[in-house]
Amino acid sequence: MIASQSGLDTIKESLKEKVFFGNEPTSELIAILIVYFVQGILGLSRLAVSFFLKDQLALSPAQVAALMGIAALPWVIKPLFGFLSDGLPLFGYRRRPYLILSGLMGTAAWLSLATLVNTAWAATGAILLSSLSVAISDVIVDSLVVERARKESLSDSGSLQSLTWGASSVGGLITAYLSGWLLQHFSNQTVFAITATFPLLVSAVAWFIAEESVDSRPDASTVWNQIKQLRGAVTQKAIWLPTAFIFIWQATPSADSAFFYFTTNELGFQPEFLGRVRLVTSVASLIGIWLFQRFLKNLPFRSLMGWTTVISSVLGMSALLLVTHTNRTLGIDDHWFSLGDSLILTVMGQIAFMPVLVLSARLCPEGVEATLFALLMSVFNLAGLLSHELGALLTHLLGVTESNFDKLWLLIVITNASSLLPLPFLGWLPAADPQAEIKAAETHKSLPRAELFEHHSPGSMSEQPFLPDLLPEFIRTPLAERLSKRMGSQPVEEPAE
Repeated sequence: MIASQSGLDTIKESLKEKVFFGNEPTSELIAILIVYFVQGILGLSRLAVSFFLKDQLALSPAQVAALMGIAALPWVIKPLFGFLSDGLPLFGYRRRPYLILSGLMGTAAWLSLATLVNTAWAATGAILLSSLSVAISDVIVDSLVVERARKESLSDSGSLQSLTWGASSVGGLITAYLSGWLLQHFSNQTVFAITATFPLLVSAVAWFIAEESVDSRPDASTVWNQIKQLRGAVTQKAIWLPTAFIFIWQATPSADSAFFYFTTNELGFQPEFLGRVRLVTSVASLIGIWLFQRFLKNLPFRSLMGWTTVISSVLGMSALLLVTHTNRTLGIDDHWFSLGDSLILTVMGQIAFMPVLVLSARLCPEGVEATLFALLMSVFNLAGLLSHELGALLTHLLGVTESNFDKLWLLIVITNASSLLPLPFLGWLPAADPQAEIKAAETHKSLPRAELFEHHSPGSMSEQPFLPDLLPEFIRTPLAERLSKRMGSQPVEEPAE
């Protein structure tokens, strides 16, 4: 009996270390992982959204870019949701009601796409609502995971990010092939109706978030104190310089929309095959997370960001072989080339993205963790929006349309070459642990501890990551990861930490 109990304990410990990366699998952690799992599983509708906008609403690449820009707005104003959660409790709680509300909003958005939407403006409103739904839930779970991530030692940094991104990737993996298969056999509206059921899971698991009720009414002084602490944080060089680098790194233009039209209109890729590509990229994303966690998480930020940027830019040029049909000359079928290229680029993209998440979490000083992290992610998302719009502008200037791809090769060269622009600013990244520099600055400024506003309500110390993906990626995918979307692995974005 004792031996049996000992064996069970060994299995539990092994599960904790290998599956949960050393994090205690509490009911709250499971609930948060489910939220990210749902964000990944919403990828079921990605291809449906893309084909709905392209075929049923007959929108051009430029129009789709404009629509997606509007839908991305909730990700740019994420700090506002943090302030609302902190300063405006609903029914006596700061976390649970917002998660429940976000789930209901998501279901309403997808149901409207399935039944009512038949114009570009209506589609914009519905996709905006679905994006808002995920952004709100994202801020709530961010506030939980960032506090835990801050307390990790540098050697353990990245375990929560890896775990939560893994949960999202598993959700994406499950629906990857199904997204194309369902679209091959059913209408866009049917896929939207199926997708509408998943946000309800977010509302259901909200009850497992541990938090105590808040009796006090909204206090303006509380919000003002938080603003002061936030201002004090962002004026530190140890914080704003890395943030500026992340912005430049993410803001370089991309050719996502043009590539989606090329793969469907020129190469004739069908939804079922695009589902296969998404399946491959979902597996590749997990591989990238594992490689980072296993071999790369302790490397200096500067070195890792520098090398991944260069390698990503070089690998991104492989798209020229597909655009110029050189792959056919080499005897490689378009479909096989797309699968292989997407696999490699996604692995590289995930490796490149993980240090950004780790760095962002460790830049957050105590007292304003969640709000500052939301601000950092908003800067990142704003840069992603700028990247998308710059790509759309280049697409228009080069005359690339839904049927004319003569200058697509030049668009690819420009977008991939521009990804090297951040390299001269690598020195803005911390040489070691950024928290050491931040604490030194705080000590020098002698910020009074009494003024620090604790973002988290008692009992809500859990673990979670950050970005989801509802719209789908372009919003939170770094430049290397965005490359993989070219092959249709992600729709003309969608709306997705």
